[in-house]
Parts: sequence; structure tokens; C-alpha cells
Amino acid sequence: MTDAALPVIAVDELRVGHYVLLDLGWMDHPFARNNFRIESTRQIETIRALGLTRVRIDPARSDPESDPEPPSAQPGADTPDAATPERGADPRRLALAAQRRALQQCERRYHEGTRRYKALADEVERAPQAAGAQARALVHELVGELGAQAESAIRLLGDVQGDRGAQHAMNVTVLALLLGRALGFDAPALQALGQAALLHDIGKLRLPEVVRHKDDAFTPAQLKAYQSHPDEGAALVRAMGLDEAVAQAVAQHHEAADGSGFPHGHAAEALLPAAHVLALINRYDRLCNPHHPAKALTPHEALALLFARHKAQFDARTLAAFIRMIGVYPPGSIVQLSDGRYATVQAVNASRPLKPRVLVHDPAVPRSEALLLDLQAQPQLSIQRSLRPDQLPRAALDYLEPRARYCYFFERALDAQAGEEQP
Repeated sequence: MTDAALPVIAVDELRVGHYVLLDLGWMDHPFARNNFRIESTRQIETIRALGLTRVRIDPARSDPESDPEPPSAQPGADTPDAATPERGADPRRLALAAQRRALQQCERRYHEGTRRYKALADEVERAPQAAGAQARALVHELVGELGAQAESAIRLLGDVQGDRGAQHAMNVTVLALLLGRALGFDAPALQALGQAALLHDIGKLRLPEVVRHKDDAFTPAQLKAYQSHPDEGAALVRAMGLDEAVAQAVAQHHEAADGSGFPHGHAAEALLPAAHVLALINRYDRLCNPHHPAKALTPHEALALLFARHKAQFDARTLAAFIRMIGVYPPGSIVQLSDGRYATVQAVNASRPLKPRVLVHDPAVPRSEALLLDLQAQPQLSIQRSLRPDQLPRAALDYLEPRARYCYFFERALDAQAGEEQP
């Protein structure tokens, strides 16, 4: 059978043991080859995060751990989508299909956003006005999606691969828009905030590569060059034809409420509300996703550090709203529940964050088949404490697979007890 005639199946039907053939360029995915046998569920999550919904497999070289519904052997023929429940399916299967659809949609939109950011960043010096139009369009879509949701949840994505700069831009944009809405920003203010969030580091493109990421070993000259990127970014934003408020927010995203920031040392009263949001969200994401991964904090640790040691650097109202929105245990936090089980926080209702949805370590259920547990629907359960990955028992560590990067998108918050696992 030729490669072209191999069957195509939904990504949600993939199992460990399938031999897949990715129809992508070699630079468009993180794997060593386009064709390989799947060895772990993490690889399946990575394929899903690429935005793919269907992939080709080679049955002759596949030995899946548990066989899904057999795909059609006819090239181009329709195959059942595992995300679409069949008639008569049991409630758990329906809930699992809905859960997979929601995550898949978030990952697809996030991947699309990072791709569009990279495209405009590549074009900004050559065609700044066109890049500005792309930024406006992307943020307009995100604000529209957010506005269509009465309540939004902050969703942790899978093990997303790709460009770290584009991921940072998307993380800051998603969290900034959610925080702006929580603070009562109107639609025009949200548009400006989203554009500034997306483009806050665009000025780094004008810096030499060696000074784009802050390093404690910088010489005074290197530090000065690094600290110029907010002003360089504001200049680029103006060349892109975006509003002056966007340029000013970009220029101020490293300033601090106590005057200790850069590049100009402005204090709280001189800063725009959007700049207060960007300063906080940018710092939070850099603590969770630093340039040197060995220095990464868990989301819970990052939030605790900002509040305990650095809160003077941030606007008090903005910081309080962020903590109320993201919860004491933000998505990505590793926790132990009151019944002793270990879990990771996967989604937080931005309006009611104290009872998040968690993925619970359960050896009796394969990770790929696990339903999230909604603590809001389980009043007898609570989170006892936060943990670092190295504090987990080996079995729980392998099951929960803590993220190397923390990436977020927003989704419609579930109603209490809707489509969630019961204890």
C-alpha cells in the first residue's frame, strides 16, 4: 500500500503503538522524523497541540495498546470522529468526547494565534502597516470570542511545542484580556490592551540576539540595550499604525508601581491601566516560563512570590483582581486533595476560581481516558496543598506528566456538575 493510500484516523483515536505519518514540513513539528511509532501519550498530546485533527497511520507497522474503531481503508474516505459521540453512548463516553472537543478547540486556536503572531513579527519591519492590520484582526477575534462567553475558564493546554516568543505573546494576551475584563475594561480598552499584550516584546526584534533575554551576567552596556526594548517596541507599534494608547502601554510594560522599573522609572500615577496589567501578567508568565527552564516556578509558586515579595511593584487593585481571577492554585499547579490523591489543576473558572477542575491520578483509569474532576461539584473535596513535581510519588509523576511549559487559552466555563466525573 502506498503512503497516499494509507488510512486516515482522527487524532483522538490515536493510541500508543500506532505508526503515524505526519503530512507536515520537518520544521513544523518537534519530532525527529515525520514517520514514527507512538511511544507515549505525551506524543499524542503534542500531535493534537499542532492543530491536527486527523493523521495517516500505517496498520502494518502499528500495534496499538487498545484498538479504536477501525478506520476506513479507502483513501480520502470519511472516518468517524472520536470527538463526535455515537447514539447510545454511555454518559462517561459523552462527557469524555465533550472534554476532548473543548481542549482540542483551545489548542487549535492557541496554535493558530502563535502562527499568526510569528507571521506578523516576520513582516513588521518590511511592512509595518500590514503587520498592524494582522495584530488588530487577531485581537479583534480574541475579544469577540471572550465577549461571547458569559463566564470564562482559564484552560491549561497540552505539552505545546513551538516558538517560545510566540507562546509568551499568546500567554500574555490571553491572561491580559481575561484580567482586563475582570477589571471592567470596555470593548475599546480591551482591544487596545490585547494589541499591547500581543506586541509588548516586539521591540526585541530590533536588538541583537545576545541581549533579547535578560541575564544576570549582562555587562552595563548589555543591560542598557536590553532595557531599550520597550521604547523600541513603542516605535514599532507607532509605525504599525496602531493607537497611541497601545504604543504607550508597550513602552510602560516593564515599569513598576513603586518606580523601580525601566526604562524610565515611572511610578504608578504615571502608568496607564493597561500598563499595570501588562507589567503583572508579563512577570507572572516569565516566572512560570523563563528563558532558562531550570529556573521555572510552578504557577502556585509564581503567584505566591508576586504577592509575598514583589507586590509593591504592582498596582494593588490589579494584583488583587488577578489573584481573584486565577485562584490560589492557578492552572498547571500540582496539588494534593483532601482525600490524599494527587492532581494537576487543568481549568479555573475566572469568576469562581476556588474550586477548579483537576486531573486526578487514578491508576485504574488510563490518563487519556480520565475525566476532569470539578471540585465545585464536590463540596466534600478541597485542595490541601501545592507541590513541586519532585515531591510527587513516581507513579503520580508519570501519570500527571507536569508541563515543561505552561500555556493557556480561555473556554466557556462549565456549569456546576455538567459533564464532570463523580467521585
